[in-house]
Amino acid sequence: MKVVVVDDVKTNLLVFKTMLKDFENVKTFLFDNPKEVISWVKENIPDLVITDYMMPEIDGITLTVEIRKILKEQQIPIIMVTAYGDDKVKIEALEKGVTDFLTKPVNKAEFNARIKNLLKLRDYQIKISNKAKWLEDEVKKATFEIEKREEEIIFRLSKAAEYRDDDTGDHIKRMATYSKIIAENLGLDKNFVEMIFKASPMHDVGKIGIPDNILLKPGRLTKEEFEVIKTHPELGYRILADSDIPLLKLSAEISLTHHEKFDGSGYPRGLKGEGIPISGRICAVADVFDALTSKRPYKEPWPVEKAVDLIVSEKGKHFDPDCVDAFLKDFDRVLEVKKKYFR
Repeated sequence: MKVVVVDDVKTNLLVFKTMLKDFENVKTFLFDNPKEVISWVKENIPDLVITDYMMPEIDGITLTVEIRKILKEQQIPIIMVTAYGDDKVKIEALEKGVTDFLTKPVNKAEFNARIKNLLKLRDYQIKISNKAKWLEDEVKKATFEIEKREEEIIFRLSKAAEYRDDDTGDHIKRMATYSKIIAENLGLDKNFVEMIFKASPMHDVGKIGIPDNILLKPGRLTKEEFEVIKTHPELGYRILADSDIPLLKLSAEISLTHHEKFDGSGYPRGLKGEGIPISGRICAVADVFDALTSKRPYKEPWPVEKAVDLIVSEKGKHFDPDCVDAFLKDFDRVLEVKKKYFR
């Protein structure tokens, strides 16, 4: 235990040091200048402070206020030594954070009893704090494990849907990372950036409900077949909606809105502009770019330059202009992702 003693009279410091020798596991720090205590406390956490009241420049109450400011939530016991009958001073001191008092001349038996009780109190505080920290760490650990399981379930379900028309499943990796890049470049909240990275792979989960003869058709779809394809956002939304899990809620939103268009001509609900959630606007850019530059049963991959030209030409029509700009702002990263997850 670290016990700090402050008194401008060095003889008093030696008296306190002698009395504190009776306590085991106590290391004493003596100061005859309160300013030095303030500097010391900025670098160290004491377990008990004993301070005189009457000192030049900084009195015991002012010193207590400064110590409390520095240590903040640390409820360190502070004893102030006062003259007999200083009741007004004691009341002010209690209001400013003093824990207990010793009256001059200090009685050794009273000193021992008060120091013993306050060091015991400090020991309990440390144990409770450690236990609270342990519980906090355990809760964080359990929460992390739950989140990791949720993420794995989402990723595996996403792969199940994606394998219907992409036997590598890499589309969802590229799509998720493109979406993250756009969200970052838009300056969105870090938590949301991570959420969209984890939720965007579920954008096409509704494909599970699309018949193979349509989904895997090598040629051009008929009008009727395309109408069936257009149902997959609603199908995905129904699979994911009504969940209490934030990640699944965002996944449902993305599934429903990633085929909406900024000018209102998209599907399934014809949402327009900012009426489309930002998650849907982001994923629209990421999804179309990857679809254009990837091989599908019905098409060969487009060159990157041609895909970029199309996306730029669709600013304000298919795509939110801000999302397009955010996508192109850091395009070297986009190309790195494409290279990493392209087989």
